[in-house]
Amino acid sequence: MIPIPALSGEWTLRLVSPDGDDLELLHRWMNEPHVSRFWKQDWPIEKWREELAGQLSGDHSRPCLLLKDGEPVVYVEIYRVVRDQLAAAYAALPGDIGVHLAIGDPKWTGRGIASTTMPLLAKALLDADENCRRVVLEPDVRNVPAIRALRSGGFHHRGEITLPTKTAALLVYPRTEEDLP
Repeated sequence: MIPIPALSGEWTLRLVSPDGDDLELLHRWMNEPHVSRFWKQDWPIEKWREELAGQLSGDHSRPCLLLKDGEPVVYVEIYRVVRDQLAAAYAALPGDIGVHLAIGDPKWTGRGIASTTMPLLAKALLDADENCRRVVLEPDVRNVPAIRALRSGGFHHRGEITLPTKTAALLVYPRTEEDLP
């Protein structure tokens, strides 16, 4: 099972609803140029409804929103690496958890959100799952601001990997230094 950890303080995490306000928000965010450039999921709203419902009914990925004082700021997909194409790109461990992230509203970009929230989320995921030794992100190598933000937040850059849709930077937040790939 994929943990959805509780966060404390100004940041909270919750599952996305495949209908209503969450669906409309996510559809809008995915159609923002700074998001669609890397996600390539600027789909019609009905396709997003199907995507979210599929994720919520399966065991591969959990779509969530990170909220700051109740306001949605970051869309994240939390997934088990061993059930993803990423597992073939590095020496994945059975408990590795992957995270995809999108800061949808342009007003939140360039404000240190990724360098603040991703280490917070990674620590919470490690605390919630004793079998997880590391949290992994794989942003497109062209997304230099995201890579820089994640590195400044404590993620270790472990090189470039080739995935079917992109060349990515492998960024790892380990439980201990010995857990790095």
